[in-house]
Amino acid sequence: MSQIVWIARHANRLDFVNPDWFLTAERRYDPPLSEDGFVQAKQLARRLKHENICHIFASPFLRTVQTANAVAEVLDLPIKLETGLSEWLNPAWMTEEPERLSISALAELFPRIDSSYTPRIAAKYPETHEHVRARSGQTARCLATEFFPHDILLVAHGASVLGGAMGLVGDIAKTEVKASLCSLVKVVRREPEWLLELKGDTSHLTQVEEVIRFA
Repeated sequence: MSQIVWIARHANRLDFVNPDWFLTAERRYDPPLSEDGFVQAKQLARRLKHENICHIFASPFLRTVQTANAVAEVLDLPIKLETGLSEWLNPAWMTEEPERLSISALAELFPRIDSSYTPRIAAKYPETHEHVRARSGQTARCLATEFFPHDILLVAHGASVLGGAMGLVGDIAKTEVKASLCSLVKVVRREPEWLLELKGDTSHLTQVEEVIRFA
């Protein structure tokens, strides 16, 4: 059996471009995409336009939903919000559990969201590095092997992109994958193993992050 799992990190975020946004934001830990982030998301969508992706899953944070929505518009697919792909809920980054838009509020903003989908894996604040890797790895395996054995796209965050890849190919991803903004990981299932074919590809982008940040 051959199957492809694509894993993309969200595009550039507003607080990376304008750090002062954080000081007055209503939801400090849920920034939207920046202006150039929307451009990157469209470039990602063009890159994936002719791939045989059947399902799109996204972390429920705004920046990942916005990135996934750009791809969903081009592929004409719904978006399934999966909490198992969430940001690393790191207490060193976040003083409390991050406030996000509700699923219903997101669905109003993004009609392609499949409100009937039930997330498979939970994410609980606070998390260690080991927790986020285990959680996102479990999510990737669960979605790809138990529920959706088709070509799928996971739109996640730096730590959960890496954890998802590790969940499929093992520890090799820890040293091989470079999860920069709006990069693309490609993992191919060729029984009985998963093979890492793209390790954080950014060739579809006109502007590439110079320093990889998980913050």
